[in-house]
Amino acid sequence: VAATDKQILVSPLQGSQQHTSAKGHPTFGFTVQWQFADSTTVFVGQCFVDRRGKETLETTWLLQEEVPSRKDAWKATRVGTSIFTRIK
Repeated sequence: VAATDKQILVSPLQGSQQHTSAKGHPTFGFTVQWQFADSTTVFVGQCFVDRRGKETLETTWLLQEEVPSRKDAWKATRVGTSIFTRIK
């Protein structure tokens, strides 16, 4: 999730995940510092595994863009959701 039409480049990602519990649906969070845009996105979510073993990451994210001044800060943050699945 980046606020640009530029080509997506590999960008640093850092995060952590709870240890998998007996229920098997750990929560996690990660941050991406985009290398092709003046923005950072943080994701938080939970991993769900269905009966067939298919993993789905359901996330909520915040994207913070760099703005030229404090008066523009009101429009610097976007909120959304994303669902990720494993590509085999």
